[in-house]
Amino acid sequence: MYMLFYNGFLSLSAPFIKGHIMKRLDAGKEDPERYEERFGEPSRMRPAGELIWIHAASVGESISALPLIKVLLAGQNDRTVLITTGSVTSAKIMEDRLPTGAFHQFVPIDTKEAVNRFLDYWQPQTAIWLESEIWPNLIFETSRRKIPMMLLNARMTSGSFGMWRKTGGLIKKLLKKFDYVHAQSSLTADRLEYFGVKDIETLGNLKFCSPPLPFQKEPFRALRAATDKRKVWLAASTHKGEEAVVAQAHIILKQQIKSLLTVIVPRHPERADEIQEKLTSAGFKVARRSLRQKITDDTDFYLADTIGELGLFYRICEVVFIGGSLADKGGQNPLEAARLSCAIMFGPNMSNFSEIVRDLLENKAALQLKDGTELAKATYVLMTEINIRAELAHNATEVVKTGEALLGHIAKQVENKLAGKD
Repeated sequence: MYMLFYNGFLSLSAPFIKGHIMKRLDAGKEDPERYEERFGEPSRMRPAGELIWIHAASVGESISALPLIKVLLAGQNDRTVLITTGSVTSAKIMEDRLPTGAFHQFVPIDTKEAVNRFLDYWQPQTAIWLESEIWPNLIFETSRRKIPMMLLNARMTSGSFGMWRKTGGLIKKLLKKFDYVHAQSSLTADRLEYFGVKDIETLGNLKFCSPPLPFQKEPFRALRAATDKRKVWLAASTHKGEEAVVAQAHIILKQQIKSLLTVIVPRHPERADEIQEKLTSAGFKVARRSLRQKITDDTDFYLADTIGELGLFYRICEVVFIGGSLADKGGQNPLEAARLSCAIMFGPNMSNFSEIVRDLLENKAALQLKDGTELAKATYVLMTEINIRAELAHNATEVVKTGEALLGHIAKQVENKLAGKD
């Protein structure tokens, strides 16, 4: 009954769904050469042999899959891994970082036609969902083909929990399709058990297993030389409204740290024009990376509006504010900065990473701030007190080491499913 209603609604909405994809295409949110993948049309030949399909929502989830993909491909010449995501940014990052034997496609929209077209062509031997990407047709049609299904690093926020409770029994039917479930926290495990999932493993967070973000040596040397005589801090993955808070903190800090340089990496690089205009109209000197503008002695802000270079800036900046946390966006992933020995700060809105935040705070590995005033104060302390900065960074590095044992266990569970073992 649930699926009948769901698919009936999608059928009636078909013209609007296609129109929505076209609007995303015009806005640069779909790949013009590959957007037909969203309708289940492949853009490459299926490799012969065994194929493992991993679905990850976006950037963070796809990056966390990389260590698992490498382990699953090790010594397996007749095996390939297909990873699907829904964003152009994640596709670009996967193109750059996937190992030999793995490739990317965009996930099909969740209509029966698109999903069946996708599954009929790729015919995976097992299917792995990461975190919280629940699409009814994708799950039901995969299960109908008797493809073993796994939900790894499952995450269910309080908002998602409340939403799914209102859908009656649909979520219970969906979750019953998974043959194996691993939750990244006991809280998520409790919420999944509420919906009828049994035998959940809770062994840690797969994101702790991710490798350090990559960087290129020549750009690193050039940026290090350009900032060598400056005191530099980073506002990473910022959302709309946060750049104004960072700018106010910069004004306060500049009164005490004359050589201050503030680096901003916006979560969405397409906002760069807007950010630059607001900063320059406020009287700041801004250099923009995508335009190859150089950092000079009087540069106040370096606007890093490029994709896939956070690894570079985390290596340049020892003090980092994680964006999305002063705006009401649920925060961005702090583990990438922790893995590169940064002293980390974030605001009060970190609901997307609540379990990770709890681990960091309990181990004195990060600072949580209420507002922009506290951001300025904390940044000053971390930039001027080397012992405090070093201790925070060391503790953060120790926290991310806890996930190393998890990777081997998860890989074994995947191999068991491929071999038909329970």
